[in-house]
Amino acid sequence: MKEKRLMLDGNNDIIMKKKYYTNERNVQIVIALLKAYNIRKVIASPGTTNMTFIGSIQNDPFFEIYSSVDERSAAYIACGLAAESGEPVVISCTGATASRNYMPGLTEAYYRKLPILAITSHRGDASIGHLVDQQIDRRNIPNDIAMTSVTVPLVKEIADGCYCMNEAIKAILALRQHGGGPAHINMHTGYSLDFSVKELPIVRKIELHTAFDKLPDLQEGKRVAIFIGAHKPFTVEETNAIDHFCEAHDAVVFCDHTSGYRGRFETHFSLFFTQDNYRSPFLSADILIHLGEVSGDLARMSIGGVWRVSEDGILRNTFGCLTHIFEMPESYFFEVYTPENYTPRTNFYDACQQELKGALAKLPELPFSNVWMAQQIHDGLPENSYFHMGIYNSLRSYNFFSLPKSVISSCNVGGFGIDGGVSTLVGASLAHPDKLHIGIFGDLAFFYDMNVCGNRHVGNNVRILLINNGKGNEFRNYGHYCSILGEDADKYVAAAGHYGQKSSVLVKHYAEDLGYEYYQASTKEEFLLNVDKFLNPIIGDKPVIFEVFTTTEGESDAIQIMRTYLNDYKIIIKNKIIGTVRMVLGKNGIETVRRLLGKY
Repeated sequence: MKEKRLMLDGNNDIIMKKKYYTNERNVQIVIALLKAYNIRKVIASPGTTNMTFIGSIQNDPFFEIYSSVDERSAAYIACGLAAESGEPVVISCTGATASRNYMPGLTEAYYRKLPILAITSHRGDASIGHLVDQQIDRRNIPNDIAMTSVTVPLVKEIADGCYCMNEAIKAILALRQHGGGPAHINMHTGYSLDFSVKELPIVRKIELHTAFDKLPDLQEGKRVAIFIGAHKPFTVEETNAIDHFCEAHDAVVFCDHTSGYRGRFETHFSLFFTQDNYRSPFLSADILIHLGEVSGDLARMSIGGVWRVSEDGILRNTFGCLTHIFEMPESYFFEVYTPENYTPRTNFYDACQQELKGALAKLPELPFSNVWMAQQIHDGLPENSYFHMGIYNSLRSYNFFSLPKSVISSCNVGGFGIDGGVSTLVGASLAHPDKLHIGIFGDLAFFYDMNVCGNRHVGNNVRILLINNGKGNEFRNYGHYCSILGEDADKYVAAAGHYGQKSSVLVKHYAEDLGYEYYQASTKEEFLLNVDKFLNPIIGDKPVIFEVFTTTEGESDAIQIMRTYLNDYKIIIKNKIIGTVRMVLGKNGIETVRRLLGKY
């Protein structure tokens, strides 16, 4: 093989043998995705920052490459090629003003809905604005030259690679979505001279489907589960569509108290999702159908692939293994995938419920805490009431348990902050003045939003359970990253010492002066003495604040118990053996022991 010697800085030289792909992982990912989506036509303009991309694809016979010195012309060439071929066309240029010259052609493509993918290479954002040559700021582009604009940075760790893949797929899908049009990828480079990579990374292609497409088959025999994040309440028709689908495919619906789903297959599996040392045999699915938005109860499961169903059609790769996006109404999706004639099956659901029932029966005595209170009142909430939970401990605590079917529950998981929960409760109560609205909030969330308690529109249908532990106890709880700081977290992270430092009269005076009925508790016995009044289904003549004082230790210990009491000691012992062997015998010894332990 003939060698070529490249001089660098007049001193060092590199022997350049036959080239393959660049070792820049972000570039590899984009190339692999172009091949996965069968995008082969490329108009290349000269430059240095796009060298790793062009230098890689010119050695791959899959691509059909044309050269154009003038980027303005290149974009228009792409318009003509895309219009006549009906295929997407990639245009690639370097930094400096090269990308600016794409704008006229991309404007043409935007208004003609032509699938042009502009890949503009760049050295990264660090030098923007510092008088560095050819550093053009492409972070914001005109709104009528691309359907979407993304950045694929250099890959330094696994998370970067996942990010690059998701962002590049967004741009590729945008070429055809909502009528189609141009898209933009701003691709960073490190000017790597290494083109020795012979194989591209394996990428997961994500398919987009609408109601007018031929939809993929849902193969018989696959374990199917549905996961629902925050969602408006499902209608009767939507609920029936989900229930029939579950019957037909022996599926189950994993959801939390923000899902809006109250159908037959409702399953609250948070207890198992959060276990540290025990793994339920039902935490796996070949296909997970994902509905809704943000959830505080992510499914820690083994998943073959995720089917995202949403009318917005936006790529939401929450679980990292998205394979299909269904841009259509949810009811339509479930109706299409439910055969007309089927034998109802509920084995998966029944098994999950049986394990959940058995696990809750083994639940040991909990210390006085938010979780303990949830255990006492979750099934005693008044019929047809509205139930609001604060972020984060309150939502977590009640997700361990089920609620009465008639109760409508919600939480501000959109922004996932502590601010505004009490105001949201009050706002909802104004829409239904004849229904009880019960809210559970921690002290920081309450004091953050307490001014709404003085609003003159607050009705007698409002009841607030205030969990006052004198700080943001979330940061001191078992399992939280900040808990490693111990008591030092109280100074600034957990913000202890504010708002009266668990004063027994501060909220009492505030509430009573505003016309609220107020009572408090500091022990389990005191709580149980007052809780029946708090849960009285009859709306009284005053709104209510029930303040309960708990401790850091009680809150943290309760969560630790909930996450560890189902210990699978076989797994613990197995992991300890593997850890010991790792130190003594190394990698080969580990594999031998894994094979042996796999039999037990």
